[in-house]
Amino acid sequence: MQTIKLNFPKPSKVFNKQIYDSLEDYSKFIEVWYGGASSGKSYGVVQKVVLKALRQWKHPRKILFLRKVDRTVADSIFSDVKNCLERWRLLDLCKINQSNHTITLPNKAVFLFKGMQDPERIKSITGLSDVVMEEASEFTLDDFTQLTLRLRDKRHRYRQIYCMFNPVSKLNWTYQKWFDPARATSSDDERTVIHQSTYKDNRFLDEHNIQTIENLKNTNPAYYKIYTLGEFATLDKLVFPVYDKRRLHVENLRHLPSYFGLDFGFVNDPSAFIHVKVDEKNKTIYCIEEYTKKGLLNDEIAKVIKQLGYSKEVIIADAAEQKSIAELKRNGILRIRPAKKGPDSVIQGISFMQQYHIVVDDRCVKLIEELDNYTYQKDRKRMNTSISQWIVTTTLLMQLGML
Repeated sequence: MQTIKLNFPKPSKVFNKQIYDSLEDYSKFIEVWYGGASSGKSYGVVQKVVLKALRQWKHPRKILFLRKVDRTVADSIFSDVKNCLERWRLLDLCKINQSNHTITLPNKAVFLFKGMQDPERIKSITGLSDVVMEEASEFTLDDFTQLTLRLRDKRHRYRQIYCMFNPVSKLNWTYQKWFDPARATSSDDERTVIHQSTYKDNRFLDEHNIQTIENLKNTNPAYYKIYTLGEFATLDKLVFPVYDKRRLHVENLRHLPSYFGLDFGFVNDPSAFIHVKVDEKNKTIYCIEEYTKKGLLNDEIAKVIKQLGYSKEVIIADAAEQKSIAELKRNGILRIRPAKKGPDSVIQGISFMQQYHIVVDDRCVKLIEELDNYTYQKDRKRMNTSISQWIVTTTLLMQLGML
């Protein structure tokens, strides 16, 4: 077992103050790290957990890093941990398994990276010392409860579960568990510490990112409260106050027609692809699958669509992106079709969708976040957040006469 010693002569160049002040505090079983975008909370927790794992414990630690959906693991928490190890010149000393996303440290500590769309897979993992939930708001309370039950190996001292998230909605389980004034006091309260942060707590943020975050005040009031101020958004005047969220099984819905929509994004908004099924007889829209990611080039979007198995399907995209549509066709997405949006298309699309009962697969975490925060402005004729992929899909399909 190799002993690793790290020396940070200038911690201010390595850590944000908030994480540095709690680096060696393992006294609380539950650590809640929430707040605005680019506040450094996720990477700070990665730093703390890596340092914790590198310490010489009697039994090497076995730490589970999680996202709700496994295909988001590689580009998020797995990448962040590798980046941290590389910056600290430790990556070459570790054993990295790219295919099953595991990292073994020189002292035999093990990092596991999983998605939790199938909770049964997690139940088979034993001997855990710590659990890290990135984007904890994407999970459910039952997921959280199951994970706390996995932390029962008495060989490990200071077992902990870390929850990092943006305060997306007061409907979310994270608000109801830790912040709702009406909730009853629970036994977890004494075992929980809560840290809030905003972009102002991240000393490493550049001016361009700061400006983007602050501009939300003018462009998107709901997201300004969440991602700039780091506060839970209001529940006033929700456009879709009622919808169902559960695990959907495509085999049970094969008799229903499928529709596919694509919304282009890049820097501030993600590109978003969605698959919906529509039960016209029972007036129900089923949101089956989504893929969202910022910074995707058009050839990368085409690759994603092919990997999802939808390259031969009719896909509806915004006519404003004619160049992107042409590039996707050149990359093998031959049946992609543009559809125009008129000046009142969003309002018409909303009215259309409100005639249907909405059912969303619980793995469509971005869509769920948007539904929980999609609100009317005061005049009820405009919306203060863009519910990107779903608005595009249903509005454009409606205009094409496909619904």
